[in-house]
Amino acid sequence: MTKRLFFRRDEPTPPTRSTRRVIRLLAAAFLAGLLGLAALLTAAAPAGAAGISEIAAQLKTDPVYTEPAASDVLPAATADELRAAIRDSGKPVFVVAVPADSPLAAAGSRSAVLSALREQVGVPGVYAVAVGRTFDAAADASVLAPARLATLKSDSLAANQGNGPGLFTQFVTGAVAAAGSGGTASPGSATASSRGSWPGLVVIGAIAAAGIGGMFLVRGRKRRRRAAAEREALEQIRPTVDEDITAYGEALGSAPTGKADAAMREDYAQALDAYDRAKSALRSARRPDDIRAVSEALDEGRFALATLEARREDRPLPERRPPCFFDPRHGPSVEDREWTPPDGTARTVPVCAADAARLADGAEPAVRDVDTPTGRRPYWEAGPAYAPWAMGWYGGMLLPGLLIGTTLGGVLSTPAYGQDSFGDVGDAGGGGWGDGGFGGWGDGGGGGWGGGDMGGGGF
Repeated sequence: MTKRLFFRRDEPTPPTRSTRRVIRLLAAAFLAGLLGLAALLTAAAPAGAAGISEIAAQLKTDPVYTEPAASDVLPAATADELRAAIRDSGKPVFVVAVPADSPLAAAGSRSAVLSALREQVGVPGVYAVAVGRTFDAAADASVLAPARLATLKSDSLAANQGNGPGLFTQFVTGAVAAAGSGGTASPGSATASSRGSWPGLVVIGAIAAAGIGGMFLVRGRKRRRRAAAEREALEQIRPTVDEDITAYGEALGSAPTGKADAAMREDYAQALDAYDRAKSALRSARRPDDIRAVSEALDEGRFALATLEARREDRPLPERRPPCFFDPRHGPSVEDREWTPPDGTARTVPVCAADAARLADGAEPAVRDVDTPTGRRPYWEAGPAYAPWAMGWYGGMLLPGLLIGTTLGGVLSTPAYGQDSFGDVGDAGGGGWGDGGFGGWGDGGGGGWGGGDMGGGGF
């Protein structure tokens, strides 16, 4: 007769040996997943996360955070005015001003710091941050359109060189007027009580594994999309870079080499070395940012050729100046002239002798046109693919100020180069805040916090 076993209704069935082994494996997988997730979050967090956490905690109750050591940038009286204006408007605008030696200065790139603040505050909105005399801002696209953000920053920076209170006042006033209502995010929390028996671990482990796997899948998909976009952008600008190298090679080939003294031979050697470096950089380029090295090499070579020519003609050696703004193939500039682009504002730009003469005669300068999807256009209206190319010629100290109000200027004011929300900030790339500016409160161009300038940026 078969023996039947009965158990009390409230007594769980004891797991078998194989079941216990499955439980141990799932528990180990779950623990590994949690450790991997913690490592991932740690890697993504800026080094100064503690400082960011403290600031974010205050921003949840007060839209303006400032420290006494940053009073030259945002005095207490101005902070109070901004606080009142933001609260009266009900708009999600947040302001942070800290000194240059704040933990935020070492907390990573602009995008990383702004993204961390946004994540920890938990409210879609506009976030403006100054670390010392370096400024940036970002916004959720649902609150403030990226194009409007870029314009607001450019206008505020241009109108308030060296004037921190004025910069913050103009930016916040514009942000309050233009921002949508956004939303108030209350971070949710989930707690699980384990009243049941061992199957709860199975469920938790499966959820954790699926979540971690999905996270890596999404990140991988983003990387592939970004890589494809970078390849496309590189091919867009490659013909322009080829033209630069060809034109420089012709100038190098026409440089006289006879009857040269030691200094002239050194100039020519530097020019030749720059030519080789430019060609090598183009051959190894895999993304648009790699093109910056090509432009930098050609700029150095152009200056070496200009120095060689001056020595040969027994003229004073040229001053180290940026290339002609209208076309870097014109070589180093010789003076600065005021120029107003169509439908734009006046600005002072470096020009070569030929373009200076054209402007003096009331003629149009010889502008560098490049290929775009809509045909040949001036390079400053060509879009984000040309940003690294232009930065190589003119650098972060000068270029953003020259291009205020242009398509490329709008691109350069956003370190993430076109990201329209906080979602992809972690992969946006770009440096921190240290490339310098063209004035007291210029655009840093994506360097590190603490470059001694006011930068512009966003997502």
